[in-house]
Amino acid sequence: MFERCNIVHSSLLLVLLAQASGGQSEKRFHYTQVHMGVQVRIVVYALGEEKAAQACREAFRRMAELEDIFSDYRPTSELMRLCARAGGPPVPVSEELFLVLQRAQELAQSTQGAFDVTVGPFVRLWRRIRRGGPWPSEEEWEEARRRVGWWKMRLHPETRGVELTVPGMQLDLGGIAKGYILDQALAVLRREGVPCALIEAGGDIVVGDAPPGREGWCIEVAYAEPSWRWVTLANAALSTSGDTEQFVEINGVRYSHIVDPRTGWGVSHRIAATVIAPDGITSDSLATALCVLGEEGLPWVRTLPGVRVYLRRVQGEAPKGSSCPRRQKGLRWRHQEPGAREVRSPWSGNWVRWLWIRPNGWGPSMPTSASCPTTSNGWRWRTSG
Repeated sequence: MFERCNIVHSSLLLVLLAQASGGQSEKRFHYTQVHMGVQVRIVVYALGEEKAAQACREAFRRMAELEDIFSDYRPTSELMRLCARAGGPPVPVSEELFLVLQRAQELAQSTQGAFDVTVGPFVRLWRRIRRGGPWPSEEEWEEARRRVGWWKMRLHPETRGVELTVPGMQLDLGGIAKGYILDQALAVLRREGVPCALIEAGGDIVVGDAPPGREGWCIEVAYAEPSWRWVTLANAALSTSGDTEQFVEINGVRYSHIVDPRTGWGVSHRIAATVIAPDGITSDSLATALCVLGEEGLPWVRTLPGVRVYLRRVQGEAPKGSSCPRRQKGLRWRHQEPGAREVRSPWSGNWVRWLWIRPNGWGPSMPTSASCPTTSNGWRWRTSG
């Protein structure tokens, strides 16, 4: 689960601009913890450090609770307990798990199975391949195929029950649960009186109210040409998915970690998808679905309210978009701050650096495992890979 989490560390640049002209009463605070196999960053504006720290503690606590529900790496998670009862009668589940599975089934029907959380048996075979294990036998492929199919999972809303009709079925929520978890963490921050917040976890970002004195949070995606490379978001979400880091090459063909549930094969058409949506559960799941569907998914996604999508073929073809103004067409955005200098990151690969940039130049860099200062007046912050 959550295998897509590292992709945007090498493709998504998050720009958090210093609010030197903001209100005197609110300050900016940064907090980080590891959840879902990735470092999660929360940036908030609050009246004081105590209030900010308390709100973020509660948000991280909520993430940990939900990870115990959705993880397919933890044998004791609610998801894995449900899968262990596949082939039996309906199993009552938590409100959170039922909601995510409902959304997953709706998307499975809309995409005719291109998005399908019952893909778990195929995902496990591809994990083994990527880790250098033996190629699955024909019998293993056939057994996995027998257990996959969104129609084989039945939901019973009246009892909040889930029925996995075939023994051995395995659910994988890696393409939808992380977005939902970030949505829930943002809801906690709002309840704690800290609505001006940004949460980033790998390929997914959710934002609340805009920073003081700003229209929104400025986010850059390191794909597009200069004329289309920035976006400003408030009370919205952005997710990016693709095969930038997690893939395996077999006989000269590169297969993504994203598996097409309809065929059982890793996606090989090298599509990167960025989705802007009203919430994280929508942006996360649509980004995954579009990596499978490719350009054939654009007519459908154009019908979805509040959604903007940018597709890019990794090997040099121009991206195609929907519902995007000319100045924002594509996959790369930057907010040009007066006096700011554009500097390209010299790093590549799996390392992510935090760059602390004073108005008069670059400050020191440090790896993502380093602690983050609680205040940063006069600084702007971004991630780069």
